Amino acid sequence: MFVEAHADPRNHVPTLGDERSTLLSQLQWERQTMELKCEGLDAEDLARRAIPPSNMSLLGIVRHLAEVERRWFRRWMAAQDVAPYFYSPADPEGDFESALPDPDVVTNSFEIWRNEAEFADRFISDASSLEIVGDIEYQGPVSLREVIVHVIQEYARHVGHADLLREVIDGRIGI
Repeated sequence: MFVEAHADPRNHVPTLGDERSTLLSQLQWERQTMELKCEGLDAEDLARRAIPPSNMSLLGIVRHLAEVERRWFRRWMAAQDVAPYFYSPADPEGDFESALPDPDVVTNSFEIWRNEAEFADRFISDASSLEIVGDIEYQGPVSLREVIVHVIQEYARHVGHADLLREVIDGRIGI
């Protein structure tokens, strides 16, 4: 196992929480799981493309998830005019391709990811309801509830990728 159950550092999702606290706790648990999958690795391992020919790495996933949170919460829910950090129209895979084995890149990437997560947590906590509506530029109106569910789904998908990447890097499996 990755960690023994008694040593699991993640906050567990309440089993009797209201909808908002349940969704927020689940999102935070997915983030903590992603962080756990990256724990104890150096820049080289975090940036390692462990499953060729994929350009995916643990660091790339962290950068991608920072962009996911930024896009869904800042741009589409809060209507902030903010540019992506790691990708562009000229470099649509920049979140993965520029995930380099450099300690400064790692530090900066994790800082950005944590800042975007903090913004999302505040936005969710401060929202008047889960029914508030944002605007997805290519799809139209979306409720905060749907955004949270989508971002949880995005994390769950990529945490699965992280499981495989970590196992290839050093053999650690499980949660």
